[in-house]
Formats: sequence, structure tokens, C-alpha cells
Amino acid sequence: MSAAITHYIRAGYPGLYVVSAEELRVEAEFKSITERLNYGLHFWSVVDGLIDVKAKTVTNANDPLEALEAVKNLPEKSVVLLKDFHLFLADPNPILLRKLKDTLLHTKLKQKLLVILGCRLCLPPELEHELTVVEFKLPGPVELRGVLGGILESAGIKSLDVDAREKAVEAASGLTTIEAENAFALSVAETKRITPSIIAREKAQAVKKNGLLEIVEVKETLNSIGGLDLLKDWLLRRKDAFSQKAITYGLPSPKGLLIVGIPGTGKSLTAKATAAVFNVPLLKLDAGKLYGGIVGQSEANLRAVINTAEAIAPCCLWIDELEKGFAGSKSSGSTDGGTSARVFGSFLSWMQEKVKPVFIVATANDVSQLPPEMLRKGRFDELFFVDLPVEQEREAIWKIVVERRNRKVINYDLQQLAKISDGLTGAEIEAVFLEAMFAAFERGSEPTEMDVAASMNSFVPLSKLMAEQIAALKNWSVGRARPATSIPATSERKLRKLGV
Repeated sequence: MSAAITHYIRAGYPGLYVVSAEELRVEAEFKSITERLNYGLHFWSVVDGLIDVKAKTVTNANDPLEALEAVKNLPEKSVVLLKDFHLFLADPNPILLRKLKDTLLHTKLKQKLLVILGCRLCLPPELEHELTVVEFKLPGPVELRGVLGGILESAGIKSLDVDAREKAVEAASGLTTIEAENAFALSVAETKRITPSIIAREKAQAVKKNGLLEIVEVKETLNSIGGLDLLKDWLLRRKDAFSQKAITYGLPSPKGLLIVGIPGTGKSLTAKATAAVFNVPLLKLDAGKLYGGIVGQSEANLRAVINTAEAIAPCCLWIDELEKGFAGSKSSGSTDGGTSARVFGSFLSWMQEKVKPVFIVATANDVSQLPPEMLRKGRFDELFFVDLPVEQEREAIWKIVVERRNRKVINYDLQQLAKISDGLTGAEIEAVFLEAMFAAFERGSEPTEMDVAASMNSFVPLSKLMAEQIAALKNWSVGRARPATSIPATSERKLRKLGV
């Protein structure tokens, strides 16, 4: 980032728009750059006015128009960092816009640089071709090691080995320098040492602040899933894909996985287990929250998500019910001025071109709502279809459900339960067993197979409620998606071909 800004200054760019929530870090970066280039540096805010950093003098120019006028009086080779100016661009008045454009012309001719610093991009159309946008990335390992070193020195901790330092830095990846410093300090305050789990806990809280991403605590493994043997094998074959050994071997980082299928068949569970297979953090994205009402907010939200995911990488990015988040991109031009289409296009471009190890796990129920660009090869490594569980899978699901509820498997005939639960999804099997437990609890005993049978008799499965939609989804998957499970029974193969 320092090299790019240096090149902009040397090339005589009149203005930059730096997007970052880290004012202190940006200030420090510009101090270092201007000292190397022998440029003057000035900071402006609505409270302090215009401050000459080197001379420590203040010009009373708290109004943005006054600040722009004061820029003209500065000597050549000056950089002016405007810290609160972006707030006046959200709904700008014509006088301010004209004054800013005139000032940018002046800075171009007089070897000055005007820098607008904001936590989000608020750039009106009149200025899109006047300012160059610079995304100030979140701190990397080098910067975080420096922050950690400062905390260790102030706390008097000298015995932290290299491996422990790297684990702490890895746990803090994705945080700003201030957030990382706070997390390191909290760890020392709570445990008198650097504890990665505390840092990761604080990171989870920090990531949730904007409501776009959430760090999910993964407890599920592939053993938590009944069946889906082909999908499991595909994941296990890539379990070391993010390792240095795989990179040295020449393997590229896997892009992602799209899981399409019937609701309740384990798609979300698989997404969680994927992070456990790769042994990386799991980020959950609510795609619907990307869209904001302010001009440019949706695009800024997407950039924030990408920056955070890449800073935390290697990681898994889980997008649940993908079709709901991006379905509106088809009619975007007539409904939201093209915002959804632009966000969708930017997301697709990132999926295609990303180099950081961010593995995308997306799930979808209604594949017909997904734009065709999302499904083509290159976006995802593989597209899997999850069907209703076959008998062997239902038996495995029953075993998992019974054990999860702290009951002994030996007390139930799992083969018989698997036969009578034909047409039920994994989620429905769990719901049936819970209903049986409630019945048994009411009479003060343990749930029996008779309770399960009674619960099942009054249960209407999704395979009956949505028979037509499920048949259409099965027909669509033939030849378009890989089955998530091998089909051992010939009769079930025939049913699949018939779309039943």
C-alpha cells in the first residue's frame, strides 16, 4: 500500500479517496511516506481545523469550504489528509462540489495531494472521475506481529515462543490494529499471557459488528452427517489443500463448493463440517444484508466482506440459501437501479479471480432462482446434489440422532426405523424422534419404537407436501450435478430416473 501511494504522489495525482476505518494507521503511513519524499503533511478535521504536522501550527478552518480555501495557501509539495470530509459528501451541496473540483485542479498544478479519508466510500457521481479510490487493506501478519510485540513489551512477557506468537497473530487476522491491540491486551489481563482462544473470541465479536459476517463456532464434523459418502470423500481428498505441502506440489487453492438439494437433507451441516475438515475458521455471510439504502453502500459492504475474508484466510465462507441473496440480480435494472446486478457481478469476479485461500461453501434449495453465471464451471470446483436419504443413510441418521439425545442405540431397531422412515429428510427424522421423546416424557418413561411409530403416523413429510417441486429438482440434477451419495439400491436408481 505504501508503494502504491508513493507512486500516486510522484505521478502528480491531485486527489485520493482512502477507504479505511483505521485513522491512526493511515496517518502513520502518510507520515512515513511524506518524510521519505520530503513533502509537507497536514491533517484536517471539523474539530481541530488544519494542522501542520511538522510545524505543529493550526489554521482555523473547521468548515469544509474554509479547509479547501486554506489548501490553496499551502506551499508546493504538500499532502492534506481530510479526516471528516467524507461525511459532507453523502449528501453534498453544489457549492462544496464545485469548490472541491476547483481545489483538485489547483493541487494538480501545484504538486499537492488532497486525500479524503473515510471508513466507507461516499463518492457522488460528480467526483467519480476526479478522485482515485484506494482500499487500505486490513493489517497483515507483519503489522500484527508489531502490535503483539508492543503488548508483550509493555506487559513484561519475554517467554513467548515463535509458535505461540504465530498462533496469536493468526487468531488476530482480520482485525484492525486497534482491535488486535485490544484483544492482545484483554488476553494478558484475563490470563496473564497470550491466549489464542480469547483473541479468536474477541475477533468473533468484532466481525459481527457490521452484521454482514459472523464467525461460526464449528462443533460438527463429517461424523455428524449420515450418508453423503461421495461428498465426504470429495472433501477429505482436499483436507490438506491449504497446506504448504500442497502449494509446493503445485496444487491451486480450491475455490469452493455449491450444494443444491432438498431442505433438511444436511446441506448446512455439511457447510459447517467443511471448515472442520480444512481446520480453518468458518465465516457465515448473510447475502441479503449486503444491500443498503444509501448510494454505494451495497458495493462498500461487499468490499468489506471480501477484505475481512481475505484478511482471515485461510478460511471457509459459508453462504446459506444462496438463491435468496442473489435472485434479484435478474431484474435489478428495473427494481433497484442495477445495484443488485453490480454487487452480483463484483462477487462473481472475485470468485473467479481470488488468489487468497477463501473456500466458499454455498447452499441452495431452489436452483431455478440462481443466475446461470453462478453455476458455470470456474465459479465453484464442484456442484453436488443432495437427495432424500436412502435406507442405509437413514439408518446412519437414526444412529446419530439417538446418540445425540443421549439414548442407547441398542434399545432401537435402526434397520426397521430406517425402513418406516422412507421419504423423510434428516431434519424430519430428528423432529420425529423429538416428538417421541415428548410423548415419553409426559408419561415419565423412555421413548420406545412405538412412540416413534406413533409420531411418524401423524407426520407429513416434505416429500409429500412438495412432491412436484422435489421431482422437478431431481430431474434438473440429472447430468448437471454430482450426486452427494452413491445409490446402492437398483430400485432407487429407477425412482431417480423417473423423478419420483
